[in-house]
Amino acid sequence: MITSEGGLATGLGSVYQSGNNVWLGWPGIEVTEEHRQHDIKQQLADVSLVPVFLAADEISGYYEGFSNGVLWPIFHYYASTYANYKHSDWECYRQVNNKFMLALMEIAEPGDTIWIHDYQLLLLPGMVRAVQPDVSIGFFLHIPFPSFEMFRLIPWRGELIEGILGADLIGFHTFDDASHFISAATRLLPVNASSNVITVDDRPVVVESFPMGIDNEKYAALTRNEKVIEEANYLKETFKGRRLMLSIDRLDYSKGILQRLQAFELLLETHPEYIEHVVLHMIIVPSRDTVQQYKELKENIDRKVGDINARYRTIDWSPVNYFYRAFPIETLSALYHTADICLVTPMRDGMNLVSKEYVASRTQNTGVLILSEMAGASKELIDAIIVNPSNISSMAKAMVSGLTMSFNEQARRMKLMRQVVSKFNIRHWVRIFMERMKEVKSMQHAMRTRHVTDVTTLAIKKIYNKTHKRIIFLDYDGTLVGFKSDIDAAMPDQELYDLLEQLSDDPANKVVIVSGRSHQNLENWFGHTNLNLVAEHGAWQKKDGTWESIPGLNDQWKQDIFPMLDTYVDRTPGAFIEEKNYSLVWHY
Repeated sequence: MITSEGGLATGLGSVYQSGNNVWLGWPGIEVTEEHRQHDIKQQLADVSLVPVFLAADEISGYYEGFSNGVLWPIFHYYASTYANYKHSDWECYRQVNNKFMLALMEIAEPGDTIWIHDYQLLLLPGMVRAVQPDVSIGFFLHIPFPSFEMFRLIPWRGELIEGILGADLIGFHTFDDASHFISAATRLLPVNASSNVITVDDRPVVVESFPMGIDNEKYAALTRNEKVIEEANYLKETFKGRRLMLSIDRLDYSKGILQRLQAFELLLETHPEYIEHVVLHMIIVPSRDTVQQYKELKENIDRKVGDINARYRTIDWSPVNYFYRAFPIETLSALYHTADICLVTPMRDGMNLVSKEYVASRTQNTGVLILSEMAGASKELIDAIIVNPSNISSMAKAMVSGLTMSFNEQARRMKLMRQVVSKFNIRHWVRIFMERMKEVKSMQHAMRTRHVTDVTTLAIKKIYNKTHKRIIFLDYDGTLVGFKSDIDAAMPDQELYDLLEQLSDDPANKVVIVSGRSHQNLENWFGHTNLNLVAEHGAWQKKDGTWESIPGLNDQWKQDIFPMLDTYVDRTPGAFIEEKNYSLVWHY
């Protein structure tokens, strides 16, 4: 078994095995033979892992197609360049999410807490909620959530938001991501939000930021490992007299690798004194390189590294040491511990744990972190040199700042960053998320007590059956019919007419509809019934078949108010004024 290189696996790998936890997921390979599936299941069960096997067409449509061909580029703001909207991929994404739900239901037990992770399973919370309405569900997105203008490009945007809202607690790395999600949810669906709480069918869903940490003690301890010390000493000897700049990424267009190379090239061009004195040690972990866009990206990186080395190399010095492969954690630890500067400059990233791994490994309290403002980690590691990854000259200047920074200034910054990484570690992240989950469930339970319980329902029925003279007041919009953005579309249907007729046919019942609607509206919809009607919040009443208005009311005030409201109609696209006999309503 080989551990995944992804940030999620790296972050949670050392945590999930403590306690009575089970991790359900795709094992990363296609396994078709039943006997092999059985063997793998048994092998993974020993480390609390449960596999969900995917066929080749599912891997293609769900993982490579929709997850990485639609969600990944749009969530990283690369919609026009890389997004490919294929309906077949969407259908495959739905089917695989349902496959995960069925596998989850096989192992889930009453009282379990289900924590769903990342963009590949956006529909899963809603699917689980539909099957188990009372289960505790958390969801965490490990990549950025885009602004509404980007997210709305996805043809199936509403279904994705509905799926995520199946969770009780929705977590993001940053406040901006949480805000973008709340904005998208309230614009796309008929849900209300108050601060960071979205109400979905009377169920409050809390949306918050939980910056993910790492196992800092593990990285600090690695620096004392014999193999790591040996490798670190070898690196120091190899780069003796030269400054080492480190760059570690998975192959991806969102990581800003080409821009980083351009900045390094500019450094050598504008500061020739660093020629032969600085080395960029660049590791790129292979990823999706069979996909055309990634293939092209790798070719461009290969070409740029070749150009820089061809232009500046000397007999005993290469400016860029480029490796296209994964390395064991001991080698990475030695590099973290040895590198004078770590470059983490993605164009867009959820958190980026490499920055925190570098800081945790700097037990000597030296070193410089150059960090993109587009990475979630920049909101926490504010003592890094923060850069805009699109500004090549600014990044080159940041490299100069890092190379010339005094040891005292390095120590001051690194100590502060190490305190942050130590306090807000992976265990802290898991603990605060789970504590918040319990708080959310308590809040939901408290709110449920405000609604009619089964006991109250039985009591109401009992009293109803005993009484012989009843009056029933019913609101219209939001009660008898759902709210509509087009007010004229909120018309009663035959099912509602049948219900009201059934109620009013009982001679013991007097049924009254109370509404803010105009009396003309109510007359058009209910004039043929024997219901009592109250319109414009009481301005009009229909008794015994005749409409009457309250004596003394006038509408002279409208001529002063209407122009004021009309001003705001002009300023607000989509707004309009609804005029009634004794009231004006501004809709927006």
